[in-house]
Amino acid sequence: MIALPQRIANSLPLAVRDNLPPPVCDAYVAGHPQGSSYHRPAWLDVIRSAFGHETTYLAAECAGRVAGVLPLVFFDSRLFGRFTVSVPFVNYGGVLADDLETERALLDAAIERTRQAGGTHLELRHTRQHFAHLTPRHHKVAMELLLQTSVDAQWDRIDRKLRNQVRKAEKSGLDGVDGGGECLASFYDVFAENMRDLGTPVYSPRFFREVLRTFPEQTRVFVVRLKGRPIAASIVHWHGDVIQVPWASSLREFNPLCANVLLYWQMLRFAIGRRFRLFDFGRSTPGEGTYQFKKQWGAEARPLVWEYWTAPGQRVPELNPANPKFELAIRTWQRLPVRVANLVGPLVVRNIP
Repeated sequence: MIALPQRIANSLPLAVRDNLPPPVCDAYVAGHPQGSSYHRPAWLDVIRSAFGHETTYLAAECAGRVAGVLPLVFFDSRLFGRFTVSVPFVNYGGVLADDLETERALLDAAIERTRQAGGTHLELRHTRQHFAHLTPRHHKVAMELLLQTSVDAQWDRIDRKLRNQVRKAEKSGLDGVDGGGECLASFYDVFAENMRDLGTPVYSPRFFREVLRTFPEQTRVFVVRLKGRPIAASIVHWHGDVIQVPWASSLREFNPLCANVLLYWQMLRFAIGRRFRLFDFGRSTPGEGTYQFKKQWGAEARPLVWEYWTAPGQRVPELNPANPKFELAIRTWQRLPVRVANLVGPLVVRNIP
């Protein structure tokens, strides 16, 4: 937490405003040690353009300077109701501020905006607990790997099993490519089929196009192919010295060829070549398959805390695949043809944060 003497003294007024000029807010996020790309105003532009949701960007000002920010996205769904999230569809978000007083001012403003919109709850995706009076959930962790300074050193750090799987993938004729928008169709073919197999509605291609259009210098697409056919793919996104993998998929029928292992090794080599400090594998549920896969690379779990304000009489929501209420829907979705799932999925998932 940054300590600002003028705020500690509580002698200067604090005001929370909507939608300050993006360059001012970007400068604040870039200078804050806990700032992430998802705290930037441009992410709200992506979500508004791709999904059509109403958004607002709260900024706390003190003595003419920004002291904290909180991006908000408002949902209005017949199926799931009205609620607010910071930030949906990604791993991080929530309050970013200089001190406890500013954090509370931003929270109060966000609750008020949620009430005005008729929302039942507010969800803040934090990396630690900020507010003792909110309801926390500790169901996810971030899997993070401190990178070595050279590819050879990183290779020596991974276990023999993974090294053998990388070699197997290469000997099986798999090859990897990376790029920008020219690789997006290949990524989406893999991603959409994998989401169908998981029983999860898929995002529209427009969402990923907007990410690449908005952050062309901070985003890259990776694809592993077999005889030209994409069989594993991912998108990486970075901010400061941290690179992360928000989206990655592989086709199950090619698991024996270790395409997913080659994909991650390809991303790690890229990250080391660009001199990133930390490789964020993305969030996982402890003990599940993706958690174990990431752990074998040497990644360590960092607890995540999602905090909730709920309106009187409301409960913390359970909008996740682990909820038994969705078991039938998941099994039904898994039986859909990919083409049908790709048509219907974006209409459903736009309201599942």
